[in-house]
Amino acid sequence: MNYWLFKSEPDVFSFADLKARPQQTEPWSGVRNYQARNAMRDLMRVGDLAFFYHSSCPEPGIAGVMRIASGPYPDPTQFNPDDEYFDPKATEEKPIWILVEVAWEKDLKHPVRLERLRQSEALADMAILRRGNRLSITPVTSAEFKTILKLSQTVS
Repeated sequence: MNYWLFKSEPDVFSFADLKARPQQTEPWSGVRNYQARNAMRDLMRVGDLAFFYHSSCPEPGIAGVMRIASGPYPDPTQFNPDDEYFDPKATEEKPIWILVEVAWEKDLKHPVRLERLRQSEALADMAILRRGNRLSITPVTSAEFKTILKLSQTVS
């Protein structure tokens, strides 16, 4: 099993929004970074677990756990000229961007704020904490995943 961290601005799409969706699933559309796309296309598997991270907000941090609920398929937003994620170079025959569907897995007892992630020595090498990292999807090691779940059991 692989572990991941997906970032979203909560005023655009939040963990609560995911939980409120029918069947608690959502296509993770709009990713326009090749490295993140390649992770979804080549590395993610149905059943992998991921943290849902709220970014660009007053209290950034991990809000909950979701799982990968589908294999990769073309992101339909790339074909729609009225969509903000439209890509004129993409065609139905040669799509550029793909997505996976994610599903709510569980709430955390307590969200794990960015500041708390930074304070944990066990998470010092975590991709989200690297200087200059702006990727919306990053891998998480098994040890990092377990550490964050443990941190979520107490209030920081």
